[in-house]
Amino acid sequence: MMGDGFEFALGPPSSGFSMFLADRTTKVHFISVSEGMHNVAVRRTLESKEEEEEEGDAEEHNRVRRPRSGSSAEGFLLRKPDELPSDHPLHDARLTRRGLKQARTLRTMLSSRPSGGRPFTAFDLVVVSPLTRACETARAVFGSSPGSMGGIELPSPRILVREDCRERYGRYVCDGRRSVAELRDEFPSFDFDEMMGESDADELQSDERETSIECRERALRLLEWLSGRPQKCVAVVTHSEFLRHLFGQFGDNLRDEDRSCLQRTTGNCELRSVVLCSHG
Repeated sequence: MMGDGFEFALGPPSSGFSMFLADRTTKVHFISVSEGMHNVAVRRTLESKEEEEEEGDAEEHNRVRRPRSGSSAEGFLLRKPDELPSDHPLHDARLTRRGLKQARTLRTMLSSRPSGGRPFTAFDLVVVSPLTRACETARAVFGSSPGSMGGIELPSPRILVREDCRERYGRYVCDGRRSVAELRDEFPSFDFDEMMGESDADELQSDERETSIECRERALRLLEWLSGRPQKCVAVVTHSEFLRHLFGQFGDNLRDEDRSCLQRTTGNCELRSVVLCSHG
């Protein structure tokens, strides 16, 4: 809790350093999801009529329903009045081939960065949003052995699925999720035991958008949950809008350069690492 005096036990203010007890900290590596099919659709809507396709992505572009010229990105991601969210081609949008490539590139980068004598991908825990594109990103980065240590192959980290790190929900079909049963079938190695509620269906998604206040509060609940975990090195695979609401609550006392680095919008499959310290 702020005000417990702990935050002031930092030595001379002029030193320029902060010191926290290690058992109060958790290193959290936030990873934004890779490029999804909805990103391609939005890009098409915002760009001119001239379509721009990258080599190898033609199949994904063709599978996305093409918006009418002049239609808004927002309107294209809404369901029709007589349409179930699951009937929309962008419901719980998947990754593109480019998105999968981004995730594999991140895995290669992480694997080349040893941490404490073990491969960097050997996190104590991986927490992931239940949206399909987040699960696909997590599987590509963490779904196989991170390497070996002392001649012994390390198992892939536990991948735990939680609702509280999903994208800001409501209104847009791409931010709804499939049933837990469908997700379990596609990602059998993932742990779905901590999904909130008892319903298999998506109880959070509706035509009303989660408010900014609600999203910020949910982000803080995630941090509280993370700080109470026994694991000290955790990866969280989540979404750019959710991260914007999370990081935007911190950094007011930082210098401009650091605050900009923390609060700027994340790109596809971007890694942003922080040390979380609980004052409670």
